[in-house]
Amino acid sequence: MRTPRSLLALTGAVVALALSAASPASADSAVLIAGGAAVAVGDVLNASLAGGTSATLYSSATGTSGVSCTSSAFTATVTDNPAAPGTATESLTGHTFTSSSCTSNVTGVLGVTSITIDNLPYTTTVASDGTLTVTPAAGSTIRTTATLRTLLGTITCVYQAPSLTGRADNADNSLTFTNQQFTKASGSSLCFANGYFTAKYAPVTDTSQPGNPVVSVN
Repeated sequence: MRTPRSLLALTGAVVALALSAASPASADSAVLIAGGAAVAVGDVLNASLAGGTSATLYSSATGTSGVSCTSSAFTATVTDNPAAPGTATESLTGHTFTSSSCTSNVTGVLGVTSITIDNLPYTTTVASDGTLTVTPAAGSTIRTTATLRTLLGTITCVYQAPSLTGRADNADNSLTFTNQQFTKASGSSLCFANGYFTAKYAPVTDTSQPGNPVVSVN
């Protein structure tokens, strides 16, 4: 007996629907993508300063007086990577500055001994629209400590901020912070009252995948 075409069509549609439901979501449905695949929870992301750029902490948003470093890098672990549009979450576990690459043009300062990021880890969120937000643990602050050599000896300048905001850009797989304000928590009179942090890190790569592919935001 011939099976009516309408029944065959219905059966085919049901099978196709079942297969679709059983298949995993495509890679480009996740917020963070690397190497054509969704970045997995637990993957470690890394980036250094974009070539030819510096990370700066200046005393004003429009000035050029402060500290500048040509070598800096961050490391973060992905803790959530939902479907896009959405917001991925990372744990920022490392943020370093190579002291030998740092200089200061502040009057009375002879050199930079170290710059450290305190109170790690921080929580970092990356939204599908490219908005990046860095926040500390509850009851804490984002804090950086600059140890400087001066005419009067070594001084320590501590700066803090409640959070930082940046931008992710798929054009060069970068993360950029522009004039993010810190206020002085402690330090001598040679430590400026406010610090404005600017830096561009690129490319961001997924070091947990073969070949360390670049990371895009979807």
